[in-house]
Formats: sequence, C-alpha cells, structure tokens
Amino acid sequence: MSVKHSGIGMTSQRTRMRMIERLRTQGIADEIVLTAMGAIPRHIFVEEALASRAYEDVSLPINYGQTISSPWIVARMSELLRANSGLSKVLEIGTGCGYQTAVLAQIAKKVYSIERIGPLLTRTRIRLQELQIRNIHLKHADGMLGLAEVSSFDAIIIAAVMTHVPAPLLEQLEIGGRMVFPKGTQKQNLCVIERTVQGYTETVLEEVNFVPLLSGVIKK
Repeated sequence: MSVKHSGIGMTSQRTRMRMIERLRTQGIADEIVLTAMGAIPRHIFVEEALASRAYEDVSLPINYGQTISSPWIVARMSELLRANSGLSKVLEIGTGCGYQTAVLAQIAKKVYSIERIGPLLTRTRIRLQELQIRNIHLKHADGMLGLAEVSSFDAIIIAAVMTHVPAPLLEQLEIGGRMVFPKGTQKQNLCVIERTVQGYTETVLEEVNFVPLLSGVIKK
C-alpha cells in the first residue's frame, strides 16, 4: 500500500528523504521499512507548531501526556518486528498519534491497533482515514488485554514500557511470532520475544525511553 501526501517547506519529500538517509547511517538496513517510512508524511502526525521538527530524530509531545517516538525508534522496532520476513497480522498496543500504525500498514497485510485514550484515538482515526489507509483496524480498549477475538498474531508491537508482558499478549502471539517492546523501570531496554513450540525466548537490546503502559480506558 502506498500513501500520497504532498508537503511544503520543512515537510517536503526531500526532507523525508534526508530522514531516510540518516536512518541508514544509524544502522537501519531493512529497505522495506525505510521505504515505508519514506511514504508516510510524519509532519501531519505532530502538532502544527512542531511540524518543522517532525523529521528530527527526537520524540515529540502529542497531547494527553503521550509522545510520538523518534524516527529511529519507529524504524528500529519495525525492523525488529519484520525480521526480514513478511508480516500478515500485526497487533499494536498504543496507537497514539498513529504514525507507527501507518508505517506498519505499509509492511503488514493487516494491522490491529489498540488505544486506551478515547479522544486521542478519535483524532488519530480521522488522520488515518484522510491518508486512505485501508488495512488498519482501530479499537478503543485496554491494550493489556490484547484482542483475543481476532488473535493470534504473527507480530505484536508495544509502544509503552512495562516491567513484564501481560499474559494475554503472550497467549495471543502465535507460534513462530515475534513481539517487540520496551521493558524496565528506571532503565529501559528494547526487547524481542519469540514464541516457539517449546515456549518463549527473550532477547534484550539497546536502552530506550518510553512512557509507561497503563491499564484501563479513558473515554473523555
């Protein structure tokens, strides 16, 4: 799926391509992920006052105490999730502004995304509809519970830090599937869990910084 969206000034296609070249120098090697990120206009996912900073390698506030992850984090987590193979059905915990969701929609057949903050999801839903991305299913729900009604998933990505993975999410990861998420308290690390016939194996990677994963839902 491709997305067409013209930008102006600091938000032009040329600015986006500079971001892609920077990601290459930072070690992102999956060209499918890089192409996906080049197709998505990141500036429309941030507040208008911050649009000129959208392609910098920083996280930015998006209201409701949430942030949009830096381009490198989005690319790194997407690359780890893909692991040089096709993705069929992906579950994303923490839709946020929808940028990671839109990138995932470029590299997976179907993306199911959960957001606990109702007003944030309403804004994001409109934004993704304007981009005419058709293979995304959004739900206002508690991400810790996953989506049992449509599981299992060959990939799960969690955009908030936790001390341990909730059991429902582990159960909804299919055998052969991968889960990418941040884990920790004061110190956070990016982690990958792979499910095999024998059980789960976890790999701890580089240090990161995310907002915490919270339970429950916020309606207003």
